Amino acid sequence: MSSSQIQMARVINELRGFIRKLLQDPKILEQSLEIARRHLPEGSNSAIMARIANDISATTSVHIPEDPAEHSEADRLFLELLKEVVDEEQALY
Repeated sequence: MSSSQIQMARVINELRGFIRKLLQDPKILEQSLEIARRHLPEGSNSAIMARIANDISATTSVHIPEDPAEHSEADRLFLELLKEVVDEEQALY
């Protein structure tokens, strides 16, 4: 396997584990969205995204490192998707 294939397999495995957590505890999604809604009006710079990650880690079974440099691809994807959903909600109003 090439290094890019190994990296892709690692990301897929991490996403599978994350999706499994969401299926086991659907409240994680609502809690995460509520946290993102609370923080994103302040902006979406790395400090705010770190606060979102920290709050999610403190209130759910999902652990996202507070330091953005330590975020995995799955962590970044989840935070980006939260931001997109909140942005889309705001655009509706």
